[in-house]
Amino acid sequence: MANIYYQDKTFEHVVTLEKGDYESCTFINCKFADFNFTGFRFSQCTFSNCNLSMIKLEKTVLQQVQFSHCKMLGIRFDLCHTIGLSFSFNECFLNHSSFYRLKIKGTLFNNSQLQEVDFTESDLTGAIFAQCNLALSVFDRCIIEKADFRTACNYQISPQRNRIKKALFSLSGVEGLLQEYNIVIEK
Repeated sequence: MANIYYQDKTFEHVVTLEKGDYESCTFINCKFADFNFTGFRFSQCTFSNCNLSMIKLEKTVLQQVQFSHCKMLGIRFDLCHTIGLSFSFNECFLNHSSFYRLKIKGTLFNNSQLQEVDFTESDLTGAIFAQCNLALSVFDRCIIEKADFRTACNYQISPQRNRIKKALFSLSGVEGLLQEYNIVIEK
């Protein structure tokens, strides 16, 4: 049985979707918390003001998907289909989510909450963390070369356990790079 196909359609205030392919679709004020998106395909779609907390994304395709003002707690992005995986986040709550081992080069995280997020072994080359709170997030064996953390806060990144060549940090954020050395930095 072929998947349902939708293109250029707007979905507002919905709580469920038919499994299928969604291209250039817009989702506004939808409540998908705990919904199972296994096997769905989203390409060039936008989610605005949606609750997507705890959704299931096993083998879900996310290509050029934009999330804006969304609640996205506890999502396992690492279960997504990885070919062509690309997304951006603007003013989203992504606490307790996982990007484990994903290659998400150049991803934009703008003004978002990323507390206790797992980035272990991720390739974040050129990613931008603009105005993001990264409290208790895990960066272990990551590639964060050329990533921009200049306006991010509360991160702890080990220069010994991560590749950070040419990554951008602010002077006020240096403490997050030196925390493992248990040294005192006075301001």
